[in-house]
Amino acid sequence: MAKDDLNLATPIAADAYLAARHLAFAYRPGRPVLQDLSLEVQRGRLVCLIGPNGSGKTTLLRILVGLLAPSAGEVRLAGRRLRSYPRAAIARRIAFVPQETLPAVGFTVLETVLMGRSPHIGALGFETAADWYAAHQALRSTDADQFTDRILDELSGGERQRVIIARALAQEPELMLLDEPTSFLDLKHQHVIYGLLTRLVRDRRLTVVCVSHDLSLAAAYADDLVLLDRGRIAAVGSPQEVLRPDVLSTVYEIPVEVRTDEATGRPMVLPRPPHNA
Repeated sequence: MAKDDLNLATPIAADAYLAARHLAFAYRPGRPVLQDLSLEVQRGRLVCLIGPNGSGKTTLLRILVGLLAPSAGEVRLAGRRLRSYPRAAIARRIAFVPQETLPAVGFTVLETVLMGRSPHIGALGFETAADWYAAHQALRSTDADQFTDRILDELSGGERQRVIIARALAQEPELMLLDEPTSFLDLKHQHVIYGLLTRLVRDRRLTVVCVSHDLSLAAAYADDLVLLDRGRIAAVGSPQEVLRPDVLSTVYEIPVEVRTDEATGRPMVLPRPPHNA
């Protein structure tokens, strides 16, 4: 199957909590990153964006949070155009965790997590008991409360990433967008973070969209997968629907085998070396 033969799949739901309509974007003229991309995410779902390097995952995420403006199309949040929200209102509803975050030099972990409360703090800038409670809850949720009094830039990359996610949780958002949230974490904490996201979706009805390069990890936890290829959607649906050998081999240009985890019923992706390797 040629790449151009892939069917573009667009979920259809009139009441989507987050919707992108016919998005286009290019950093340079004549070199599109996103092309006529439409996507809908229902509230209370964990959605993973997957795809090869350069397929547009991070760009799409930054458009969904309003950090980039599309050259065509629009994003809607709760039925309203994202660009019509004041920035303060977006900050109270959406938390964004980039792939790499520079540490706030000189601040403790607790002080850093409290920064996530800024959209909720009044004009006088004083934290309330509710702000302190939210910060401590976020630290406990990410297994980072052991670092409360440590200086953030003294932590390892994996420890710091857990604190950054705690800062986003302290924001108490409705929607959380994360770019490779487990890229610096060991195997245990990869599952800790995805397990946490799963619980937040289930218990708080949080909506989560995250970028992942680990197909099997995404498949183990996501409700829905969105596979991007050259700025378009190649497949969307459940892990079982998206992670098909024919589609993945075409998009990633490498043979793959897909097996089923007998314990969970979820697919696992095993790349295979090319025949001429």
